[in-house]
Amino acid sequence: MTTINFSDLGLTAEINSAIEKMGFTTPSAIQQQAIPLMLEGNDIVGQAQTGTGKTAAFGIPLLQAIDQKDKSIQSLVVCPTRELAIQVSEELQRLSEFMKGVKILPVYGGEAMQHQLKALKKGVHIVVGTPGRVMDHMRRGTLVLDNIKIAVLDEADEMLNMGFREDIELILSTMPEQRQTVLFSATMPKPILDIAKKFQRKPIFVKVTSDKLTSTDVEQFFFDIKGSERMDTLVKTMQAYQQELAIVFCNTKLRVDEVAAALTSNGIRAEAIHGDLNQRQRNQVLAAFKSGKTKVLVATDVAARGIDVNDVEAVFNYDVPLDPEYYVHRIGRTGRAGKSGRAFSFVCGSNDFRRLKKIQAYAKVRIEKIEPPSREDISKLRKKALYEKLQNIIEENKIEDSYKLMDEFVSMGITNRQLSAALLSLLAPEPTVKTEHLPSESTRDRNPKGRRSYSSSHPDRKSSKSFKGRGKGGRFKSGKSKSRSKKKHYEKY
Repeated sequence: MTTINFSDLGLTAEINSAIEKMGFTTPSAIQQQAIPLMLEGNDIVGQAQTGTGKTAAFGIPLLQAIDQKDKSIQSLVVCPTRELAIQVSEELQRLSEFMKGVKILPVYGGEAMQHQLKALKKGVHIVVGTPGRVMDHMRRGTLVLDNIKIAVLDEADEMLNMGFREDIELILSTMPEQRQTVLFSATMPKPILDIAKKFQRKPIFVKVTSDKLTSTDVEQFFFDIKGSERMDTLVKTMQAYQQELAIVFCNTKLRVDEVAAALTSNGIRAEAIHGDLNQRQRNQVLAAFKSGKTKVLVATDVAARGIDVNDVEAVFNYDVPLDPEYYVHRIGRTGRAGKSGRAFSFVCGSNDFRRLKKIQAYAKVRIEKIEPPSREDISKLRKKALYEKLQNIIEENKIEDSYKLMDEFVSMGITNRQLSAALLSLLAPEPTVKTEHLPSESTRDRNPKGRRSYSSSHPDRKSSKSFKGRGKGGRFKSGKSKSRSKKKHYEKY
């Protein structure tokens, strides 16, 4: 494929200025293929791994099509979670910085309706929302889709996994038939193809993934260990590789809280994120993680959707995911924007091995078995990392100002050798591990063979609260959904 620049795509001067300010000149593979097709008015189905720039791939053509004089809603982007809705909205805001008067509104649960109602009344051009809140506004009559030109389903596979298929179909069916419909998905299961067949007109399929569904920039490993050894292995692996930012995935909210607490007791700055946190708490946790104040985020699959941090160096599957698709999405949190990453999965017993085999077959990838790091391994890796850090400081000549301070300490009676050793002990203290068994890993939760089994559990199900109905009004007389309870469960996220 011939490499092109954004300036070759025929975009408006305002959009080009925004792209230039963001520091981009050359479109990514998905952008290079999708943007021209969308500008021509084609319906497309795009398959791309997370972190490949797909938001701009649909966002740029979407903004190019906006009629700023028309105050009605012209485009709708539907996302599976509020975090992703916020992320997409912020990206569109940056891309439209020089387009005066363009209004973009994220709508999602967990935020007071009043602000959204006020903004909708004033008039917006683009709405980015979660299925549940979009449906709420449609019932109220505050979100009118009569003039929609472009509809986008972002991470469509995840929305279907969460039980939103009926909502998605109802949302699409209320729009004008003469519209452009765009689907983006990391995976391409049959339900996605069914929606494409039903709601799109001669869609063009764009695929920029390799045969492997996970990025080649991510090294993937697994540990074959006992369930009771997971926390010890997790802490030692973090100590060995010293990641600046990492995400640990668990299958239940209870496990998330336990792991975050255990990491904190080991001196690792970790915070939990799952569906029991309100929006303010979630925003605080994510802000601390993005700023580096929190080094480790412990999350459920649903709560982690939409986390847009390019510097995550490692992903840990404390629990092997129940669905191979979840593995693909988890691994997509690292190795983003051309950077490398590592993924470690903790395999404990036959159930986990069966899931691992399914993951490898589904993702078409080989996951390498490695041994948990020993004390010697940790020491060697930490020495190597420290040496490289010191070497970089010396090469960049960042030590000139320290010579004077060093001379002062020597004049006080400390030898150069003592000073060097003392400073190294501060920079690289001997790591310790507090071995502890999590309450949810107790023997009463094990099967007769002593292996932990999650086959009957569901992500976020263990400590989830029950949900009341959405109130009067039903579902646009569309009847009850068989997946109704599942949707209620996930709408909180």
